[in-house]
Parts: sequence; C-alpha cells; structure tokens
Amino acid sequence: MIEGGARLSGTVRASGAKNSVLKLMAASIMSEGECRIGNAPDIADVRTMVEVLRHIGLEVGYSDGDLNIGPASEPNVEAPYHLVQRMRASVEVLGPLIARYGRARVAMPGGCNLGARQIDMHMRGLAQMGATMTVSHGFVEAEAGRLEGTHVYLDFASMGATENLMMAAVLARGATVIENAAKEPEIGDLAEFLSKMGARISGAGTSTIEIEGTDALSGASHDAVGDRIEAGTLLLAGAITRGEVTVEGIDPGFLDIVLDKMVEAGCGVERAGDGISVWVPAGIRGIELSTLPYPGFPTDLQPQMLALLATAEGTSFVTENIFENRFMVVDELNRLGADVKTRDHHAIVRGVRSLSGAPVTAADLRAGAALVLAGLVADGATEVYEIEHIDRGYERFEEKLSSLGAAIRRAPAGQ
Repeated sequence: MIEGGARLSGTVRASGAKNSVLKLMAASIMSEGECRIGNAPDIADVRTMVEVLRHIGLEVGYSDGDLNIGPASEPNVEAPYHLVQRMRASVEVLGPLIARYGRARVAMPGGCNLGARQIDMHMRGLAQMGATMTVSHGFVEAEAGRLEGTHVYLDFASMGATENLMMAAVLARGATVIENAAKEPEIGDLAEFLSKMGARISGAGTSTIEIEGTDALSGASHDAVGDRIEAGTLLLAGAITRGEVTVEGIDPGFLDIVLDKMVEAGCGVERAGDGISVWVPAGIRGIELSTLPYPGFPTDLQPQMLALLATAEGTSFVTENIFENRFMVVDELNRLGADVKTRDHHAIVRGVRSLSGAPVTAADLRAGAALVLAGLVADGATEVYEIEHIDRGYERFEEKLSSLGAAIRRAPAGQ
C-alpha cells in the first residue's frame, strides 16, 4: 500500500547480495568443515536455500545475518521439486553435489517466469568433466567418479553456468579452464570464498577462469558483498521521487554503467568509499538503454529504470537482450498511467507528466520492485499485489523505503 508523492531523502544500507549468498551456500556443500557466511539477507530465496541444504543433510543455523553451515553426516543428494520450483538458483547445488559425492538428483529449476533459461550449458560442461548426465521425470540426474579437469567454452556468458562449473572444478582432478565466463562481481565473491576453503582459482571476474583442482575443501568464514541490484533499486527510488538518497554497503564500481546511465538521464551522482549518493538537480530526460551481461547494464535493473524513464521528459528507447519476458511489467506500468509500447525485445517509453495510483500485480521479482517505485511517485494510492515475488530478493523493502520518507506499508490483500 503506497501513497505517492513523498520525496525520498536520507541514507540506507544495502543488504548482502542475494545472487552471491545463494551460491556461497551451495559451495558450502563441498566443505569438510563448518562454514560461516556473513551479511546474508533475510529474504525468501535464502530461506528456500536453507531448506534445500537441510534436505541434503547439512546442519544450517541462521541468526543476525550469519549463516552457519556444517557438513552432512548422512548426505541426501537430491534437491526436490517442491523447493527447486520456488527458486532457480537451487540448480547451483548440482555441481557441488557431483564434485563432493559423485552423484546428484536435482529437479529442473523454477523461479521467475522470464523465459527460456535452460541449464544446457551447466549439463554440457559437467559432462565434459566426466559426469554422466540424464534428464528423467523432471529431474537432472548425474553420476561420476572423480570429475576430471577440462577446457569448457560457454556459448553465452551465463552467470549460473560459470558458477556451477567453477564450483565443480575445484574438486576435479587436474586443471579446468572456463572460457567466455561471466564477469559479475558475485562470481569474484564466490571465488574468494572458495579460495578461503582451499580452492585454487585465478581469473574470476574476467572472461577466462582457471581452476587447479584440489582433493578437499575446509571450512571458511566469509562476508558476502553488498547487493548491487538492491542498491540500484533504492537509488532509482530516490531519483523517481526527485529526492536525494545515499546507499551504503556497496562497491560503487559494481554499478558503473547504471550510474552512468542515471547521469545521462539527468541525475547527479557522487561515489564515496562504500556509498553512492543520487539526486536530481533539474529533471529526468529520455535516454537509450540496452541490457547486456556484466559489465553492461543489468537486466535485473531494467524494469526499475523503465519506471524512472516513464516519468522523464522526452522519449526513451530500451532494448532487452537477456530475458524475453522481462517486459511483463509494461502492462502494469501502463495501468499506472505510463506510456510504454513494446515490439519484440524493444520498448518505446514516452515520458508522462504524472502517474496515477492504481491496483497492480507483480509478475516477478524485479517487476514488483519497479511497480513499487512507480507507486512512490504516482498521484494517490497504489496497491501492489503478489509481493511474495518482492520478498524473494529484497530484505525489509518497505521498511527501508519508509526510513527514507515513503508512505508505504504492508497489508493483507483487500485491506
């Protein structure tokens, strides 16, 4: 429930990165000792991954942002459908299970309905390392002796495939090279955690990652990096309300292209230490924008940027190159008075003078955040439904926005 019109102002802290913590949790499967993962956000996806790890047999405790994960005494190498269908990142346990136990049975993944995000590259890479891979009755089943190091070239710089294969390779015999690897900061964070556990990895964050396999991994303690997508969302919330917002707990370098595009659209930006400040000195103007793998503009911030550009002066052109269904938010933005038209993977956004509050429904995680941002600036009241999507990736979202001055609250549907 949002009453639009409040200008956001103040400082807020980004939580730990969802897209890092989930993979750090998967990596802990391979440890022979206890692991601590700090700066872990209390979000639905992390709670789901806790259930996945407990189903596998690991001991998992969570308190005050710390995950304490102990090895399984009686491992169960299956990740069941009722858990995996909630969250695509569950498939990241595939590589660690094969590497540690020589077999795995993982349900085909779910998560946001953003189009065809197949795991062919995960499976092909693991097969190149010696695993026998089959798909049967909705499950990926794998068996292997010890995996063998190999040379893998990814058809697309997939973040998930890069992480899954990198994790599997650390316990393989010999050297593995991953070419056309994804470069996201979260991959560097995973490599740092694995290195603390005893892995030998070089090149994480570049297009070529080299791993020298080792016989075993020990426990380790690691704090996850800040969530660049949450930070970008909060900065865009400040911009759409023409406010002044500072987000701490984030490396500004993670958001270079996003901040550059915000400046191009008329925002003022200041980077300082582990914080970023954004304000709007005059107005927002239309720009051209294309999503690309990191370090390009992230698809996970495209819907939120679309909301901002809906309030700009002039016309914007947005091209979505990652997920074909990422424009599912458009119809709901238009219900709020935006003027957005799509054709294939392009959107034409004609800025309007004002948005108007209305009931809208979140189709996925980032669409939900974008609708909240639009509601912050819309005239009157906006109700955003199916906020369980938002809860998958944002910790205390309404509380953080409220601390910045937003008139926002959570309520049972229909109240």
